[in-house]
Amino acid sequence: MSTEGASAPTLDEVRAEASALDAADPLRAHRDAFVGSETPLVYFDGNSLGRPLRVTAEHAAAFVREDWGARLIRGWDEQWMAAPFAVGDDIARIALGAAPGQTVVGDSTTVLLYKLVRAAFDFAHAADPDRVEIVVDRDNFPTDRYVVEGIAAERGGVVRWIAADLAAGVTADALRAAVGPRTAVVLLSHIAYRSGYLANAAALTAIAHEAGALIVWDLCHSIGAVPISADAWGFDLAVGCTYKYLNGGPGSPAFAYVAARHQSALHQPVQGWMGAADVFAMGPEYASGPGMRRFLSGTPPITAMLGMRDMLALIESVGMDAVREKSVALTEFAIRLTDAWLAPLGVTVASPRDAAQRGGHVTLSHPAMRAVTARLWEQDVIPDYRDPGGLRIGLSPLSTSFAEVADGLVKVAAALRALD
Repeated sequence: MSTEGASAPTLDEVRAEASALDAADPLRAHRDAFVGSETPLVYFDGNSLGRPLRVTAEHAAAFVREDWGARLIRGWDEQWMAAPFAVGDDIARIALGAAPGQTVVGDSTTVLLYKLVRAAFDFAHAADPDRVEIVVDRDNFPTDRYVVEGIAAERGGVVRWIAADLAAGVTADALRAAVGPRTAVVLLSHIAYRSGYLANAAALTAIAHEAGALIVWDLCHSIGAVPISADAWGFDLAVGCTYKYLNGGPGSPAFAYVAARHQSALHQPVQGWMGAADVFAMGPEYASGPGMRRFLSGTPPITAMLGMRDMLALIESVGMDAVREKSVALTEFAIRLTDAWLAPLGVTVASPRDAAQRGGHVTLSHPAMRAVTARLWEQDVIPDYRDPGGLRIGLSPLSTSFAEVADGLVKVAAALRALD
């Protein structure tokens, strides 16, 4: 479908193209594996909360009957104590590009960000007292910014802000200008939550290292959506949530990655019994455990790992490269339809047009988008809204069809016209 120099395609033409794209999609059969995929509801918010897999309902019921109901407390010895590390290694192998023994599941994104940024800051500052700055961009997700401000206040640090372009994100030049001999830690998001900008993680990591700093990556909008090579790119630390593209369910726990070379030197501040060297010694003093155990605090959220385990198995069966290829095709299709149908209504694409710089969601900008989003929800079209004037379309590759994209965007156009 080309719109250059031609009138906008009709709905019938677009639906015919969408049908052809779905028919040719090698991942199309997997859509049926998700709850709700058979309904006419248009789901444009997979970048906030992924649809559940049908098999997860079966596995959850079996878990209640057997693992929990029949095995009871024995489950901890039999498998649950190892689950944070086993699932962490699955994430590392399937979606993170990391060797085993560097990733663990537990706590929320906020808590894990606090633990890792604080540990990195303390380490860098102890090695060089002049390193007091934590670098973060002003358009980073609120949690990231709030955590950094809190740590700086606690530890006598200074926040060094990067004024990132809302549509372009943190560039190499912007980071290079912000880091230096006073930098302790850099905290960046791999994909910007507002625009979908995909950062060059390898290049930015190298810049932080050239300045002698550690870098913490927020992978919440990229894990399961784009291929990541944490080890090859030289990551120090990273945190990501599991309820977006890993489909773990509402509030499913986040994961933490700490490169093996740093594990013995970093000390996280939330000392709990699960992070102790001997969990059941119940000793009078805390002694941190080896490897990734030292980054745990409280009891692992076992039931909350069920959904992500199912999604990880599905991603592994198709491969992250195939997931990314479908993601790019979906977002390209959405942008072409936006240019054809929504641009004449004053809508602009607030995400990078270069697929190499764009993650799994597209943000459409218009002053009326808050009201449009509310109207769409009433019609079972579910995007989300982010200021200023941004309607986000999150397209989860394994559960979203091209026909769904077409149906949703025609309703966005209708909602805009209805508000005139």
